[in-house]
Amino acid sequence: MKLRLWTIVLLLVLAGCARTTPTPEPTQTPLPSATPTLPPPAVRVTSAPDPEAIARAFFDAWNRDSYQAMYGMLTAESQQQFNEEDFIARYLDVMIQAALPTGAVEYEITNSTVQIPQAHIDFQISLFSALFGEIVRQHGMELHLQNGSWKIRWDPSLIFPDLAAGGTLRRVPLLPARGDIYDWDGDPIVAQSDAYSIGIIPAQIPPNNEEQMLNLLGRVTGLAPEYIYLFYEPYGNQADFYIPFTDVQAEYLNPYFEALTSFDAVVVNAFTSRYYFDAGLAPQTIGYVSAVQPEEVESFSRNGYWWTSRVPRAGVELWAEDALAGRRGGQLFLDSPAGNTSVLLAETPFGPSQDVYVTIDRQLQRAAQDALRGFRGAIVVMERDTGRIRAMASAPNFDPNLFEPENYNTLWDTPLDDASEPLFNRAARGQYPLGSVFKIITLATALESGLFSVEDTYDCQYEFTELQGITLYDWTLEHEDPPSGLLTLPEGLMRSCNPWFYHIGNRFFQEGIPQAIPDMALGFGLGSPTGIVGLDQEEPGRVPEPPGEALEATNIAIGQGNVEVTPLQVARFVAAVGNGGTLYQPQLIEKIVDIEGKQVYQFEPQVSGTLPISAENLAIIQDAMRQVVFSSRGTAYHVLGAFPHELAGKTGTAQVGGGLDPHAWFVAYSDEGLEDLPDIVVVAVLENAGEGGDIAAPVVRRVLENYFFGRTRSLYPWEVRVGVWEDWVDTGEQEDESEE
Repeated sequence: MKLRLWTIVLLLVLAGCARTTPTPEPTQTPLPSATPTLPPPAVRVTSAPDPEAIARAFFDAWNRDSYQAMYGMLTAESQQQFNEEDFIARYLDVMIQAALPTGAVEYEITNSTVQIPQAHIDFQISLFSALFGEIVRQHGMELHLQNGSWKIRWDPSLIFPDLAAGGTLRRVPLLPARGDIYDWDGDPIVAQSDAYSIGIIPAQIPPNNEEQMLNLLGRVTGLAPEYIYLFYEPYGNQADFYIPFTDVQAEYLNPYFEALTSFDAVVVNAFTSRYYFDAGLAPQTIGYVSAVQPEEVESFSRNGYWWTSRVPRAGVELWAEDALAGRRGGQLFLDSPAGNTSVLLAETPFGPSQDVYVTIDRQLQRAAQDALRGFRGAIVVMERDTGRIRAMASAPNFDPNLFEPENYNTLWDTPLDDASEPLFNRAARGQYPLGSVFKIITLATALESGLFSVEDTYDCQYEFTELQGITLYDWTLEHEDPPSGLLTLPEGLMRSCNPWFYHIGNRFFQEGIPQAIPDMALGFGLGSPTGIVGLDQEEPGRVPEPPGEALEATNIAIGQGNVEVTPLQVARFVAAVGNGGTLYQPQLIEKIVDIEGKQVYQFEPQVSGTLPISAENLAIIQDAMRQVVFSSRGTAYHVLGAFPHELAGKTGTAQVGGGLDPHAWFVAYSDEGLEDLPDIVVVAVLENAGEGGDIAAPVVRRVLENYFFGRTRSLYPWEVRVGVWEDWVDTGEQEDESEE
């Protein structure tokens, strides 16, 4: 009993101890490391590339003419069947025959199905032809998955579905006759005509009959015998080879044919072509056409021309191409592989061409070209009150008929080889320093500024000493003329006194307004193209930034420094001075007439601006320019002082540096108000010819004589008769006696 009791007590004690004493937590024993094993394999699914992306890349490359890139997208089997050269040739043939220019391809993918390793794409292709308009076809493309990329299974039907059976495309051109170009009065300048090329073999000239031969050639060509002699004189009379001379319209030569061909030295060959009359009337302005060259066949053919076409290269021919060429037409055939059947796929009828009448007066243009013979330079004649270009001549000249392969002389001569750049239109693109003609603008600036008045005077001596440490000189010193003395501001222009205008330029600089003269030049239309209607190209010239030093300011004031102008720009602003301040847009196109005689374009004067000067100040400038011509002290009086029509003008001599003679300038406008003879502006620049008053003024006088009297009435100081220079001019021994 006692033992059982003690046992119970002991258990209770032990139970009480268990409740009061915390039991320590068991220690975590790390598990042993597991044996390394590979992770479960990841399942990756590689999607096949998008076949539509390949198709789009193929068509986009086609639109860029990237045929090599296209070829790289073909299956290996297709490349084995068609080599790259054949692949490209097939595309180019279709592009040429269908007249498809670069960028002519549009496409739309309409459906695609994929069954690895093949895919099929349906698409609509639209080809925009320069001749046939939009050509639309539905087609399909097969692709194969090769080395993880889609490749195109190719055959010629992917170029044009109609070629699936192995046929070829063939274009038949339908071309209208090219339109003619006439002068403002309807006299032809360019038209289809029979003509003769003429050349000379000097060794076969009969010693006793050379003068007779030259006189006969002169009657046929209208050139002075002395001038004709210069063509072969450098080679000597023993030269036993053909020297191309000129070409003549058949109706002019036919009456002299037997007499001319009786001279063994004269070689005459007939040809028929688009003929440029007078061996090129205003050729740099009218432009010319020539045959498509081998390297141009693809480009022109893809743009709708035919490989035998004569294509425009410059001038009115290029500017009026749409009118002169008409609408080119053609037929597109699908020929069977054997060539025995053809299917007409597309057809466009041709549209008739139109004739272009230019504002040029043929007789005045010929006079301007003759006046420039022997010089490099340009003449522009423009109606003062309308902007019509009555003549635009550039020298040296060239014969556009030399670009006609049927012309025998083309085998021996081409203007492209002439280092004197006869193709360059110096009237619209030649950029020259203006010299003292720029003083018109400087005078306008002075009057408008309020810093100067018409009564202001300046003592014009040999030297200008306002610039510290620098002395500038007047033109009278070099020519050993007496100094001009005390001059009013307008008289400064009349005498072209350099110190007066140096003073104006320096005054603006010292007053902190160096931009005054450049800004006025911009207001006179310099520094930007005139926007002439009828020409494909002209240059903007350059107006300098405001000068940064006084010497630069004085140079700008007399038209030197960084001033560059085109003769066309000068004609426009001189016309504006004469007409009361209106700047007209020069125009070369009188009218365009369709095949039915309907006028589709008619000349209308276009105002492009107004001179930024008051009417009062403009009248002062006009009177000063009149005194240049008619005052006994004027710098052009010795040339034009006795001219029987009202004129105003300005001489200019522009220094060019490099030891070269200066450019000679003269500008003049008439002020007659005659109903049948509109007032005109004549501008002449003669490169490296000398003094404006002595060289350019007589050239302008000759043009004015032909305008007002229809003929030349006076000789140049260097001529023995009209068109024949004295020996001293030929050798360059010119005397310098002029105004500046």
